[in-house]
Amino acid sequence: MAEDLVLDTAIRDWVLIPLSVVMVLIGVLRYFVSKLMRSAQIPDAKLVKEGQVIVRARNLRAAANFIPPKSFRARRLYYSNEENGLLYVPKGQAPNAQAQMFSDPNMAMDMMKKNLSMIIPQTLTFAWVNFFFSGFVAAKIPFPLTQRFRAMLQNGIDLSTVDVSYVSSRSWYFLNLFGLRGLFSIILGEENATDDTQRMMQMTGFGFDPTKSLGAEKDGLDIVQHDWTMPKFERRAEAVLRKLVR
Repeated sequence: MAEDLVLDTAIRDWVLIPLSVVMVLIGVLRYFVSKLMRSAQIPDAKLVKEGQVIVRARNLRAAANFIPPKSFRARRLYYSNEENGLLYVPKGQAPNAQAQMFSDPNMAMDMMKKNLSMIIPQTLTFAWVNFFFSGFVAAKIPFPLTQRFRAMLQNGIDLSTVDVSYVSSRSWYFLNLFGLRGLFSIILGEENATDDTQRMMQMTGFGFDPTKSLGAEKDGLDIVQHDWTMPKFERRAEAVLRKLVR
């Protein structure tokens, strides 16, 4: 049977609150360091053009039913024509994102800076937490949890008799690491450089490939079932007017 623990208020004052404050301050500091390390880059005109084409194609799909069928077919042909359509990319002309990265040293350097600005502070912070706060039970979740959460919430505590709702100091570190995105969005704005989950996803790839977005948008535009809604509005307005005349 799980045991209930009585947490000392000193743990709250000297472990829980300092750890949370340090994580927030490190995130803010990393944001400004990333801004200083970020090199100014001139946007590629081709990428900007392709992005605008994707936005226009999405707007066409969203408002397809508000234009006549003939106009919609003409616009769809303009975008998805396999000879000169804006969304059509020949198979042999698709750019290689990995080769593009290695051909541009600034892109590789910026990715290295971003990865270093994430890895070094988090490695030092984890070493600090593991050295000073290892083995502490820092907090308790105010609702019951199943045994599946034990490995996530009680990292560093090898006691199966402790209730799952208790959180260790090491697990509290990881919860702050991946759970402070909303707070950073409020403090630093939506476009902040402290999203660790997005950074880790970027480390597994080599940048954005606009060719896939063009192809996906072309496929989505091809399968749109056009249903012009204006005649329905006209018939509905006619029915309302006839009721008023009667």
